[in-house]
Amino acid sequence: MSKQDRLYELVAPAVTALGFELVGLELVQHGRSATLRIYIDHPNKVNVDDCAKVSYQVGSILDVEDPIQGEYRLEVSSPGIDRPLFTAAHYVAVVGQVIKLKMAVPHKGRRNFKGLLNGVKGESIVLTVDKETVELPLSQVERGNLVPDYEALLKEANAKGLH
Repeated sequence: MSKQDRLYELVAPAVTALGFELVGLELVQHGRSATLRIYIDHPNKVNVDDCAKVSYQVGSILDVEDPIQGEYRLEVSSPGIDRPLFTAAHYVAVVGQVIKLKMAVPHKGRRNFKGLLNGVKGESIVLTVDKETVELPLSQVERGNLVPDYEALLKEANAKGLH
């Protein structure tokens, strides 16, 4: 079991018990220290108090279980408008939108892709990049994010009287 999987196994029950969805987590090493980023979501949005509540609960579990060697910083946040994509289900939920991917292994000489997500086919993500359809293995995606559609967000804000 990978360290990421072990952390997910430790964190998920606590996040769920507090009424949130665990979107995903990232463990990023910085020399001798690390940062554990946990992304949570809720149908009614996530605020700073929600993040603090989850941070307190998860921090207590991590203190007892001690799964991360050395010093680390815990960050809890909402996925934001450039939502990270971790699972096939995350990609399926944003079909028809623009995403960007960073591959762990180059595909045809490229590691970075930005394009329209056409769908998920088996274990591959199907994108239109520069008028060409590309299939990229989900297992080789290092990082995937939704690219915010600022025009749509502005229209939504205007419709709600927020802008």
